[in-house]
Amino acid sequence: MTCKIPPDRRRLRHALVLVSLAVALACAVVAALALGSVRIPPGEVLTILTGGAEPSPFRTIVLDVRLPRVLLGAVVGAGLAVVGTVLQALVRNRLADPFLLGISSGASTGAVLVLVLGIGSGIGGGITTTVAMPAAAFAGSLVAMTLVYALARRGSTMTGGRLVLAGVTVSYILSALTTLVLVVSARPEHFQEALFWTLGGLGSARWGTLVVPAAVLVVGTAVLMALARPLDLLLVGEEGATVLGLDTARFRAAVFVLASLVTGVMVAASGAIGFVGLLVPHAARMVVGASHRPLLPVAALGGAVVLVVADLAARTVAAPQDIPVGVLTALLGGPFFLWLMRRRPEGAPV
Repeated sequence: MTCKIPPDRRRLRHALVLVSLAVALACAVVAALALGSVRIPPGEVLTILTGGAEPSPFRTIVLDVRLPRVLLGAVVGAGLAVVGTVLQALVRNRLADPFLLGISSGASTGAVLVLVLGIGSGIGGGITTTVAMPAAAFAGSLVAMTLVYALARRGSTMTGGRLVLAGVTVSYILSALTTLVLVVSARPEHFQEALFWTLGGLGSARWGTLVVPAAVLVVGTAVLMALARPLDLLLVGEEGATVLGLDTARFRAAVFVLASLVTGVMVAASGAIGFVGLLVPHAARMVVGASHRPLLPVAALGGAVVLVVADLAARTVAAPQDIPVGVLTALLGGPFFLWLMRRRPEGAPV
């Protein structure tokens, strides 16, 4: 016989988890600002962040080089984790993830097209390019998500195997299209820049690249928090959600568009970083359960911590070589995905 946890105790546990993750994120941020090719004492980092330091090389490194990168890592990690959580509810399958479903590949293709075609480079300078690249990445991610969902469904059913197979297929097609565009462009610098989109990385982070992803994360997460109850209804199944008054087709379409927007903007800022949206939601559910109102903020903070720590490892493991952070997340997430595939039976729902 199982006993239910009282609501007051659940709320207290949720608050403790949020506080613990916030403290972990703060510690990870300080460590990421202090460690690197140039080591800075943590006390000096805190002094710089509080505005008490005199102009110095340390101050320049922290505020102009490392802080934008660390904050972008937190924003992108949170965004990918939130999108992964929502996708798993929408398709009722815990194998869902922006990277595995080809959505990140679609966003990368859109961003590379902007890069190769030079859209916005001659009009309005960097501001127009900053807008054009997320817009193209959003369009690419939306197309990829639509294709995967259409290919995976057979009538009213969709199994985990078909979903993953459709995602891998669409991802390969879009990767081939990206390569074709780069070859046709015949400009070697495009290959070097495109490597960023395929492997993922935060090395190009600047203060100007942080504004759009942060705004999209805040607004997107707020909207999804407001939709927590309909997302919970999807967990009971298509028929059950419909009986309870949810227009599942319209709701899924709207949230798919929002998830594509968030994914596209994150990929435009960081490239395709995989498995954060797969790992973090699973860990968050183990701690706070499947209800989306407590789950989404925990997933967001967890994703921020994971990507900040992963990027710190990418900068320091083979220093002074900067490893693409997407390589490390793939090395961590790949074995977890294989374990999850073996653990869950075919067609198992969320």
